[in-house]
Amino acid sequence: MTPLRQRMMHDMEIRNLAENTQRSYLLQVSSFARHFRRSPELLGPEEIRAWLVYLREERKLAPGSVGPTIGALRFLYRVTLKRDWSDEDFPLPRKPVRLPVILSLDEITTFFESIVSLRQRTILMVAYAAGLRVSEVVHLKVTDIDSKRMVIRVNQGKNRKDRYVMLSPRLLEILRTYWHDAHPRDWLFPGDIPGRPITREAVALACRVARQRSGIRKPITPHSLRHAFATHLLEAGTDVRRIQLLMGHRALSTTARYLKVATSTVCATPSPFDLLPHPAPTPAQPPAPEYF
Repeated sequence: MTPLRQRMMHDMEIRNLAENTQRSYLLQVSSFARHFRRSPELLGPEEIRAWLVYLREERKLAPGSVGPTIGALRFLYRVTLKRDWSDEDFPLPRKPVRLPVILSLDEITTFFESIVSLRQRTILMVAYAAGLRVSEVVHLKVTDIDSKRMVIRVNQGKNRKDRYVMLSPRLLEILRTYWHDAHPRDWLFPGDIPGRPITREAVALACRVARQRSGIRKPITPHSLRHAFATHLLEAGTDVRRIQLLMGHRALSTTARYLKVATSTVCATPSPFDLLPHPAPTPAQPPAPEYF
């Protein structure tokens, strides 16, 4: 391990960055250095620009996939190497704004009915019923289910924040059925490796299989259930601020984007066309004479 890599690791640990973020940053900087076959200390804005061009034109990465690279290089040069560089030295491509595809209530029902395994069905039901990220679902512990207060405790979710979400009475019944069948002790959903929870990849695979069995044509991932949770709450009249707290969003603007996909809220708004006066009926024309 080089001294620079170790220094960057210490800087990330001191700032309590998430483990996934630390691994991603180290991977991005390592790829950057290998491409130019030099230490990042010897590279500068011109190499950063060339690297981003390479990622976009040669590797064909989408703008959203370039974001982690920018974040890693900004941290390395501004924090670890203390270079006084501006944002222009780390050009961030504009990402196209795409709305998530939302499953209807009927599609959610069909999807759950297509899951054979009780454990897999319970995991995905928790993701929808509580609006959890897949990383939050797999790291739930048995003690996080508080049936007395009817809440689920999410420990160290995104941005290292704890929060509480609702525990649906119907979900509690399903969790009890699952508990009597599996008897989990520590992790609510243990994985194949003793002492470790189920992996996100295993949950994603279960989601893909269920989608195929359901016959639903819309794309479905574990995160689709979280999108559906927020949208269905909004369509039911739940306040956006309350949804923000349940989702664990840092900014209200992130939650507000669901206003664009809540069809019963947005598309149910009367069109001004309906306010126009109805035109007088056109008088019937006499039939044209027949000549043949």
